[in-house]
Amino acid sequence: MEKEIKNNEFSEELQSSSVNEEVDVENKSATADEPLDKNLKLMSPTRMVVRRFFRSKLSVVGLVMVIGLFLFSFIGPFIYHAVVPGLDGNGWQQDEKDESGRWEQTISEYTYKLNGKEYTVHQTLEKYEKDNVLAKPSKLHPLGTDKSGYDVLSRLMYGGRVSLIVSFLAVFIITVLGIIAGGLAGYFGGVIDNIIMRICDILMCLPGIPILLIVGVLLNGWISKGFFFIDGETRIYYLMIFISCISWPGTARLVRGQILFLREQEYMVAAEAMGYSTGRKIFKHLIPNVMPQLIVQMTLGLGSMIIYESTLSYLGFGVKAPNTAWGTILNLFEESNGFEIAMANPLIWVPAGLCIVIAVLGFNFVGDGLRDALDPKARR
Repeated sequence: MEKEIKNNEFSEELQSSSVNEEVDVENKSATADEPLDKNLKLMSPTRMVVRRFFRSKLSVVGLVMVIGLFLFSFIGPFIYHAVVPGLDGNGWQQDEKDESGRWEQTISEYTYKLNGKEYTVHQTLEKYEKDNVLAKPSKLHPLGTDKSGYDVLSRLMYGGRVSLIVSFLAVFIITVLGIIAGGLAGYFGGVIDNIIMRICDILMCLPGIPILLIVGVLLNGWISKGFFFIDGETRIYYLMIFISCISWPGTARLVRGQILFLREQEYMVAAEAMGYSTGRKIFKHLIPNVMPQLIVQMTLGLGSMIIYESTLSYLGFGVKAPNTAWGTILNLFEESNGFEIAMANPLIWVPAGLCIVIAVLGFNFVGDGLRDALDPKARR
């Protein structure tokens, strides 16, 4: 009897399992009959580019570096003023000297002979300095003060604002001029193409740094004569605009080469057949397809512009005191005793140099990541 009960239970389990298998087979056949489009998840091009960008570790590191510099330069002063209020309670500004004053003691000694005997005289001189210059790091000045009594950390933050804004402004102007010139040359060709390309050849042959130095000297002369629209704070913007006006040929050649390839595509033939205007075909159908390459060019150009600005400020043709930029902080070495001051106070110039290095590396890493993410032929 027990064997018969067990056999019956086993047969019931087999029947139930066979029924379940039949149901599964029917479900599989039903899903197999469904169209494949329902099982696919389409991904937008933007989302795909973002995913490919964040797969690269260097791209993420570069993005973090750039965002960190922006937060340090634009948000950092507000936090710094709240933590270190300064002498007047408003925090250290970039043009505010520490005039708390201090006494300096200079001990000197000299030896003289009298009646065949040598005598040594020690002399102590005390001098009161109004500006607290070259102060060591403290709670009041986390990175100390520079040779003029300015707070180093505050000038580092405000200098980052100038360097970043000027670089973005220059790259924006270069891109706009390059798009207009390259778009016209690539689309129309012929005489227009020859004229624009010859202008590009002339501008690319010009020595950039020497011409910028000449323009800087001219701006100094105009400032000394009291031209109302030029001062020590805005002169760097005029210089970077001049740099933009002679640096757009590379972008123009890139846009021209892409448009020469794109204008023969099928969608451009369709746009021609539909009677679209020339401006619409260039700026609505051709330029948007060139933007991926332009974005990469812009990110890589930001690093070059920061180096340009730092070089000009270091040579004294950029931002003038009491305003500051990263390059202005580095011109400490220009003085006769600048080397001794720099070696004794590395916190004055090392942070500014690190900020320039981080900015250039960050923008280059982001540019490389965007180039790989926007290239459909790159490995995923």
